[in-house]
Order: sequence, then C-alpha cells, then structure tokens
Amino acid sequence: MSVKSILAKPFAKFVVSGIRNDATFAVVRQESILQGLLTQAKSTAFGKDHRFDHITNQKEFAEAVPIRDYEVLKSYIEKVKTGEQNILWPGKPLYFAKTSGTTSGVKYIPITAVSIKEHIKAARNALLCYVAETGNANFVNGKMIFLSGSPVLESIHEIYTGRLSGIVNHHVPKYLTKNRLPSYESNCIEDWETKLDAIVSETYNQNMTLISGIPPWMQMYFDRLIEITGKPIGELFPHFSLMVHGGVAFEPYKAKLFDSIGRSLDTIETFPASEGFFAFQDSQNHEGLLLNTNAGMYFEFIPANEIFDPNPQRVCLADVALNVNYALIVSSNAGLWAYNIGDTVKFVSLSPYRIVVTGRIKHFISAFGEHVIAEEVEYALLKVAEKHLVRITEFTVAPFIARDDSPSYHEWFVEFENEPDNWEGFILEVDQALREKNIYYDDLIRGTILAPLQITKLRKNAFIDYMKSIGKLGGQNKVPRLSNDRTIADALQRFAL
Repeated sequence: MSVKSILAKPFAKFVVSGIRNDATFAVVRQESILQGLLTQAKSTAFGKDHRFDHITNQKEFAEAVPIRDYEVLKSYIEKVKTGEQNILWPGKPLYFAKTSGTTSGVKYIPITAVSIKEHIKAARNALLCYVAETGNANFVNGKMIFLSGSPVLESIHEIYTGRLSGIVNHHVPKYLTKNRLPSYESNCIEDWETKLDAIVSETYNQNMTLISGIPPWMQMYFDRLIEITGKPIGELFPHFSLMVHGGVAFEPYKAKLFDSIGRSLDTIETFPASEGFFAFQDSQNHEGLLLNTNAGMYFEFIPANEIFDPNPQRVCLADVALNVNYALIVSSNAGLWAYNIGDTVKFVSLSPYRIVVTGRIKHFISAFGEHVIAEEVEYALLKVAEKHLVRITEFTVAPFIARDDSPSYHEWFVEFENEPDNWEGFILEVDQALREKNIYYDDLIRGTILAPLQITKLRKNAFIDYMKSIGKLGGQNKVPRLSNDRTIADALQRFAL
C-alpha cells in the first residue's frame, strides 16, 4: 500500500462529510446560488437586458428569463467570440467547449475560470465518495486511463477552444499525472483508429487499475486488446478494479463489458457535459446520481411532456417529485441562463436528491403520438435479452411510416453478439415489454394504428462502420437510441443481414 492510497482515505472522509452536508441543505444552497449568480452577472449585457438587479426570487427569475436553447443564446455568444467582454458573465470565458449541434452546427459553450474548477472538483468527488464508502483506494497505485479528445486547443480572440474532454486534459490534478495514460502524444492523434492502436500499445503491458470513458469506447478498447493479446481484460490487468463511465446509459453495455473483462468490478457513473458537471454516483449501494447542487449551477426542471409548450411550468428543486421525467434546465457561473441542455432526468430519491438520466429531449419517437423515450426502449430490450440469454452489442429505433394500406411500426436496428433461439417469441416479448412501459404505445397497438415492432438484424461492427462513415468514430460520439425520423435508419439499412 502506497503513501498516496493511505492518505486518500482520510482525505476522502473529510471531503465526503462536506458533500453530505451540501446534500442535506441542497434547497438552501440552490436559493443562495441563484442570488449569487444574479448579483455577479447584473452588470453584464445579459444581466442588464433581463434586469437582474430587480430579480429577488425564482418566480421573478422565471418571468424575466425565458427558457432558451443554443439558437436563442447564440447572439450573445457571437459577441463573446468577437472579443467583447462582460456579455454573459463578467470578463471573458476561459474556454469555449466545441460541440456538434444538429440544428445549430458547431456550438461554442462558454467555460469560465470558476466553472472549470467545479467540473474538476465533481470528477474528484465521485472518486472520493467511492473511496470513503468502500475503503478501496488501491487503484491510485496503478495506471489510470482518462481518455480525452485532443488537448490541442485553438484560440478565438484569446479564448482557448476545443472539445470538453481535451480541455479537461489540461486540468488533471498533478497527483494523478504520473499515473495517467495514454500519453499526451497519443491523445493528440485525431484519427480514432490510429489513436486506439496507440493507446493499446501504450497500455497492454501496464498495471491498469482504473479505466474511464464512455461504454462503447471502452468496449472497442477491450475488443482490440483481446484481439492483440488473446487474453481477457481481467487477466491482462489483474488489478483493474474500477470503471468510470458516463455519456450513455451503462446497462446496455454492462454484460458485454464484464464478459470481456471476465469478472464484474465496481463502477462509478458520472453526468458531465460541456454545460457543467451535473451529477455523479456517490454510493455503490443506492440507485441514482447525486445532483451537484453546490457547484455554481442553479437547476430548474420542466415536466418533459411540457417542454415544447409556450409557457411550461418551471419547477425548482424544492418542488420536484419522484419518478417524473423532467427536462433539465441550468443557469450557471459559465454564463448560461435558463439553458435547456437537452437531457431528461428522473428523481429516484429526494433525500438526498439523486437522479437517473432517462434520455434526450430530441431523442424520442412520437411519430404517432406515443412519445417513447430511451429509458423505455432500453428497459424493454434488456429485460427480454436477459431472459433469452442474448447479448446486444448496440441498437437504435426509428418509426416506419407506411405510405399505403400496410401498417406502420417501430423498426429496431440491432447488432447482436448472439441471436435468440426463438426469434419470433423474442420480438413479441420486446414489443410486449414496451407496451407495459408506455401506455400510449400500447393504445396504438390495441387500436391497430401501429403494428408490433420489427427488428432488423445488423452485421458485426455495423454501428462502428456507420460512425466511421459519418466521421464520428470514437471519442465522446455515440449513436442515439431513438430518432423520430429515418435519417439514421436509412443509413443503417446497408449494414443489414
């Protein structure tokens, strides 16, 4: 046991006591954060436009500052990009996190000196909560992968700009840098497959103890390691004990990841985004992620079925309910105001406030009024797959709208690791599981407006090849579980068996 792992335990207990205190007084913290944000930004262009100096509570804030997405905020961000100061937050942001938008093209999300500190602290706190609860700090003695996008940043009027993961690469605490892999040079490789080969060559003979990334990336990394060495990951890395994941739901990937490792191990789920580090798993024994309520972000919640209404209700933390799908709205010390990040969440605990991520506002199917969300399709497929001892590599769902008298239906594109023995029974059970989860879908099936779902089997590596074909292989990119149109579905047809 090293000095580092010995010191980690008392430090973890000290930090976690503060986290628990913040969680106990989460509502008070949130009210204080809103007032602090308004005070700090009242002299900015946005603050003046929205009369921040006259706002005294959440109700007045909701009346003064409408919900907005990137398109609405874009006019302010364009001013920041030209070098203007005091637009959304005092001074200029330290960074722009560059993200891909479906309607806005490239998005430039501001990150300030104060907000990046909270981002790094949340990642640290997730690990410290784990250490405090389990007593396991041995992973700090080995090598750890913190995969990032390229850390090479461009400059827009002296504002460093790049992918969030590349920005974070510059803020890894010094006490972890000696243990960190891959190398800076490998992280700078843009082509994903070349980068993956470089990471494999740097890590296959190392004492890996922690691996962090989005689940599909980790699976590709594991597959390449097994292909090259012929060994399961658990044998290759006998001290590998902790997996940190985020970005997409873990359950669809869990079984195959653990199968590749050859054993189960502890995992920590996180909920970071360019707009902020919203939540992290604080316990191995409780469902959900602890909402990061004392980190310079003020949260509001809109019932998901009202998000497209002209005047949806805006629920503050004190008034949220269990098991309701909410669109997550954030105002922050990065200069975002009543910003709809596009994710939906559901509270599974109110003491403390813990959430699960249920999907994306734009990732749903409601071509016929069913409003099926990612959580529901993942539940339906995984429930039946487990019963039939079937492993799923990847999948996505889209509507098929008939142009004649034939029925419309949901078409599922699934890449199987192994197929079910009873194919027809498998399909019917997945359809029934979805009907049980979504009453609107059930009504449409009962009324024969929709036919039961159909599954199109895809060949091995279909999703990898699809992502490669659109230039989005690797990194933080992932295929949406649901689409309300046929863009992805039509592109996947050429990979069908």
